[in-house]
Amino acid sequence: MKLATLKDSTRDGRLVVVSRDLTRCSEVGHIARTLQAALDDWQHVSPRLAEVADGLETGAQPSARFHEHDAASPLPRAYQWADGSAYVNHVELVRKARNAAMPESFWTEPLIYQGGSDSFLGPRDPIVMAEESYGIDMEAEIAVIVDDVPMGASPEEARAAIRLIMLVNDVSLRGLIPAELAKGFGFFQSKPSSAFSPVAVTPDELGEAFDGGKLSLPLLVDLNGKPFGRADAGTDMTFDFGQLISHAAKTRPLCAGTIIGSGTVSNKLDSGPGKPVSAGGAGYSCIAEIRMIETIETGTAATPFMRFGDTVRIEMKDRTGHSIFGAIEQTVTRYEKP
Repeated sequence: MKLATLKDSTRDGRLVVVSRDLTRCSEVGHIARTLQAALDDWQHVSPRLAEVADGLETGAQPSARFHEHDAASPLPRAYQWADGSAYVNHVELVRKARNAAMPESFWTEPLIYQGGSDSFLGPRDPIVMAEESYGIDMEAEIAVIVDDVPMGASPEEARAAIRLIMLVNDVSLRGLIPAELAKGFGFFQSKPSSAFSPVAVTPDELGEAFDGGKLSLPLLVDLNGKPFGRADAGTDMTFDFGQLISHAAKTRPLCAGTIIGSGTVSNKLDSGPGKPVSAGGAGYSCIAEIRMIETIETGTAATPFMRFGDTVRIEMKDRTGHSIFGAIEQTVTRYEKP
């Protein structure tokens, strides 16, 4: 089934079940007002939501038109948002661009950081920034929402706890990252609010494309209306979601509603750096990656980061060409103090 949160006068919006073709939705406040409430009692609530989903497909369920512009992120705020770096190709390029050796442990243990989860952007909300000089970048990723995960859960147990899957734009401010990391205390100002796809889907909706830990479909990223990234999310994923979740739960339990991100989706090409879509490659899921490759190849990064007025679109389609999660589409706008 497919679930979304419609914006209303509350912080957490209201939960709706969405039809497979993303055209219609049904209110389910009598079952669970919010997605977090549904996740808190998933065992009892999900069968009732699934009945509504079946009714939507047969026409037996009352429905209204679903507009992606009306959607908040499926969880407008969450108890926890932890983002991994499962595509080590991306990490390797970052370090190579600055002539830094990559520790061998990066291939055996995932990187993960704890992001801010108190305010996520809606999938069509603007990216509001005060300065272009911050180095505004998108990072197109896959994310999962889990049920309760006990401390010390194995990767197999972690995969079994995945309840929903969605897309994410993990906005990064590249101009602020180096100074923050140099302090040795991690990201904060350089990682503003992220945005998630209009719809989150249960694993069964993905069929053979999802094997329990990896989602093997191209992630479509357009920048200002032109193809920018077409990397396959299942290719070159060094650590699957089971491993990421297990790593996050090594020393703590994870509560229902925790979101775990994959990190920037990144593909190699012939065992080397990727190529732009226009040159027959899979392109990139963030601007930093093409800048890294430009630096490696020519000594200078030529592609600019996002500027005011630039628009990024992130989407994934099934093998028949239909949108699965709806689209994240965001335009960078200037922040004006109230």
